[in-house]
Amino acid sequence: MRKSVLAGVLSPALATFFVLSSPSVQAADLNIGLAASTTSMDPQFYVGGANSAMARNIFDGLVNQDEKQHITPALAVSWKVINDTTWEFALRPGVKFHDGSDFTAKDVIASVKRVALASKNSPSAYTPYVNDIADVTEVNPLTVRIVTKAPTPLLLNNLSRVAILPARLETVGSPTLNEGKDVIGTGPFKFVSWTPDDNVVLARNDQYWGGKAQWDKVTLRVFKNPSARVAAMRSGDVDMIESVPTADGRDLGKQTSLHLESVAGNRILYLHPDQDRDASPFAKGPDGSNPLKKREVREAMSLAINRQAIVDRIMDGQGVPASQLVPKGYFGYTPSIAAPVYDPAKARQLLAQAGYPDGFTLTFHASNDRYPNDSKIAQALGQMFSRVGIKTDVVTMPGSVYFSRASKRDFSLIMGGAAIETGEASGVLGPLLETFGPNGGQGNRGRYSNPEFDKTLAQARETLDDGQREKLLQHATEIAMKDEGTIPLLFLSYTWAMKTPYTYVGRSDGYTLPYFVHEKQ
Repeated sequence: MRKSVLAGVLSPALATFFVLSSPSVQAADLNIGLAASTTSMDPQFYVGGANSAMARNIFDGLVNQDEKQHITPALAVSWKVINDTTWEFALRPGVKFHDGSDFTAKDVIASVKRVALASKNSPSAYTPYVNDIADVTEVNPLTVRIVTKAPTPLLLNNLSRVAILPARLETVGSPTLNEGKDVIGTGPFKFVSWTPDDNVVLARNDQYWGGKAQWDKVTLRVFKNPSARVAAMRSGDVDMIESVPTADGRDLGKQTSLHLESVAGNRILYLHPDQDRDASPFAKGPDGSNPLKKREVREAMSLAINRQAIVDRIMDGQGVPASQLVPKGYFGYTPSIAAPVYDPAKARQLLAQAGYPDGFTLTFHASNDRYPNDSKIAQALGQMFSRVGIKTDVVTMPGSVYFSRASKRDFSLIMGGAAIETGEASGVLGPLLETFGPNGGQGNRGRYSNPEFDKTLAQARETLDDGQREKLLQHATEIAMKDEGTIPLLFLSYTWAMKTPYTYVGRSDGYTLPYFVHEKQ
């Protein structure tokens, strides 16, 4: 039995929404099944996929990210770089908050300052997105100037994560918003109610600067159990669901009343081989040394992997084979890098050239509950390595145990995943491939290290010109991929199922945004 949406946190200003609804309005209602629950209605409190997606329905940033995570104008219509550390933003005129107040420069200043307060006691704070900002000042009511502590080419990416609220909320903490009070933005929908772990109800913002949404009311219901989510889709209880399980995708797609939308996501699965230790605990050649230190061995392992077979047979098509760390269409994608190749004969040849004509022994460790089908993928990889002479055992374990042990370097070959939160290549190149140390490479569990790569990436981080910066990121990618510093496997796909009349352009960040859901007329 569905709970009443009025049982949760209700916006007092919208308490009469349902009373005023008419049959014609009901026809424009949209019901969506989500995979994860929102944990806060404060858009500046807790960084998390479900929270960030929900915030985009109610709030805007100065800039937003489109379906490919490219930066697009939002509450700022344009911007210019005054000098290496000073940016000026022209604000969108005529925008109103959901409470009817005008949007001005004062709201931007207050919102940036509020992040520190909102992040108090946060398990994953928004403060990293404003840490590079030294000052925000008003030039006039529709112009703000932001000064950074150093050249910050990712300022726009960071600002896309900072929601703008009315200035009067600068000193209002997260508990107030989580009670359903003052959940006020400029976004396409107004907040109506939130029943934690059950649903969020939104009402259309008829004054939205981007144009009115098709839907008068949106109910976003949480189905943490994948089977329950699929069952709700099959029964017609919802109009659309996100995170379609790979086991159900093909069957749902065959139903004439439904269709699927699938896109390559921003999460890469990859392998990290132990590259710096002379002796590694689970990779041993005949003399006891670590074969994974040799580039030829790492290349042989990459050639031994039939990525397309993994996508087709294990992921049921919900993935894209990868030969670099960002998918096509992302800033820093490197066209010069060839598509992944499956060539077991060449893999054996490279192993022989590296001094391992009879292969070597390897134990490959992976999680079994963190990524879709991670255990099955690991088993398939073990078989592929064994076929070219690398005698491979596979050990999988819960992520709660696996990742802490991987960080302690208990293993020799690991499988991991990373999301490209920044929407461009440095967001994964740095954490996964930069030389490990207190200031970088914290996710570099294979300890790849190349001074030329580090230098090129550092230059990219300080280069404000997008064209030059992208060339530097591409060069850094070429260096690391030639070194086989990591072995990319595949990009996970995000898949939605929806009733046939509905359309949605899938997003590479996996967000489900009802503003972009349309019903064919």
